[in-house]
Amino acid sequence: MSLVGEFKAFILRGNVMDLAVGVIIGAAFGKIVTSLTEDLIMPIVSLTTGGVNFSDKFVVLGTIPATYKGSLTDYAALKAAGVALFGYGNFVTNVINFVLMAFVIFILVKLVSKAMPKPEAAPAAPAGPTQIELLAEIRDSLRARA
Repeated sequence: MSLVGEFKAFILRGNVMDLAVGVIIGAAFGKIVTSLTEDLIMPIVSLTTGGVNFSDKFVVLGTIPATYKGSLTDYAALKAAGVALFGYGNFVTNVINFVLMAFVIFILVKLVSKAMPKPEAAPAAPAGPTQIELLAEIRDSLRARA
């Protein structure tokens, strides 16, 4: 089989296609959870903490270029200017995003596993001869030979 034929067989296998679909759906699902975090949950957290916007929380580690004209509180502008920043607020937002995504996936897996029909137990195999019966058979066979 040629290299192209082997590649075609590999791509068309079911598990590769399932994986591709899973990655695409996962990327779209990630965007939904990111929106849930950034657009719904973080504003509520910000409201309960007195208007703190976590994504704007950072510590400047490097020197700010003399040519920089933007705000000293604008994380995105400082980062774009090449200033070394310790962006702990963005990290907190990403951790919350991860925990939420993991929790939502956990709930989905639980729901799907409950909705899936339970596989029926295979009927028990008929019981074979006991160990004593087998030993008696061997004994009888040996006696018959002698």
